Amino acid sequence: MTGCRLWSSWRGTPPAADIDEARWVVADVESSGLDPARDRLLAIAAVAVHFDDAARPGGAGRLPRPRIVLGDSLELRLRQPEAALDRPDKVNILVHGIGVGAQRSGTEPGEALAAWARFIGRSPLVGFHSDFDRRLIDSAGRRQGGSRSTHPWLDLEPLAAVLHDDPRHHPLDHWLQQQGIACLARHQAAADALATAELLLTLWPAVRRRCDGRFRSVEDLARGHRFLAGRG
Repeated sequence: MTGCRLWSSWRGTPPAADIDEARWVVADVESSGLDPARDRLLAIAAVAVHFDDAARPGGAGRLPRPRIVLGDSLELRLRQPEAALDRPDKVNILVHGIGVGAQRSGTEPGEALAAWARFIGRSPLVGFHSDFDRRLIDSAGRRQGGSRSTHPWLDLEPLAAVLHDDPRHHPLDHWLQQQGIACLARHQAAADALATAELLLTLWPAVRRRCDGRFRSVEDLARGHRFLAGRG
């Protein structure tokens, strides 16, 4: 089966309003560079955060505290085209640790992206500086003949800024240190996804003091970063 056919499953993405409030997916990516429009997706990793017995949208119940489910996780490395491996970016490889051999032996891109689409299902997505992750995944999808995903993304960077009334644009390392979270291997997608999920859990009590905890409400809370004095 060709990559384009495998990736076509992405086109069945449900409407953004029809999301699974009981399961959020925290994701991280590794890339060949910092330009999501030009550079290539090397790896995707994700771990699910479950809200057991969570009330569905429109219900009257309140969401319980989330928990990370390590058994509900995914890690994918995408096979890269040979032309891209002729002159590997050694500095970039030192950052993420995905060498030429690993890039050559990864999963065929269409198959990997189809597996990603199946894994996330109707779950909303969470990341740190998540616009980069979203754009990189969408760009990889378009190369496989797919279309832009409609899944909503929650960015923890502005959310943390709002919750701490801090207008500065801090990197992930700042918030991990501030919250006492140890990351096993920074710039390794699976480890970064897990650390980001742990950050969501440490922020959750403050989230619940400000909103009802539903995904759309948390999204709205994060958008409040625009009103922080001094936020550039």
